[in-house]
Amino acid sequence: MTVEALRRGEPEVLAELLDQHGREIQGVAYLILRNASDAEDVLMDTLIAALERGSSLRDATALRRWLLKIATNVALGRQRRSRRVTWLQVTPDMPGPAIDAAEHVALVQALAALPIRSRAAVVLHYYADLPVADVATVLGTSQNTVKTQLRTGLARLRESLDTSVVLGTHAESTNG
Repeated sequence: MTVEALRRGEPEVLAELLDQHGREIQGVAYLILRNASDAEDVLMDTLIAALERGSSLRDATALRRWLLKIATNVALGRQRRSRRVTWLQVTPDMPGPAIDAAEHVALVQALAALPIRSRAAVVLHYYADLPVADVATVLGTSQNTVKTQLRTGLARLRESLDTSVVLGTHAESTNG
């Protein structure tokens, strides 16, 4: 129902998209931009763009990936335009492994220090849980480039973080 309503450009679908995908879109945007206000703007811009371009969505099963691609492109565009540095002290409540506040702040700061494309790859793969192929599609690059960005990004994160911060079990998936 959601995809068909989106294809027809029905504004009522925005509430459903917000309910189903809003938190993840905003989380991805937040981790890329490191600014809660900008992440909210990206969420709204993404939903509006999805409504405007809904007729171009061919594969109903790719809705999530399509929305994340729009959100990532909007966030990267906003980052290019603003070029401002914002250091975060507090992050929104996001699902994930239980780590203490100091480790969480250290992780967010280390993530913020990554180059923007590497940061986007890490966020899409580890936070949004997209496979490498989907990250490549979202970023408009090759899978090998994404794998390199992930490997480099994780190496930099590991250098920046105390060894007690665990990034999850996805690290093995970037090697194959």
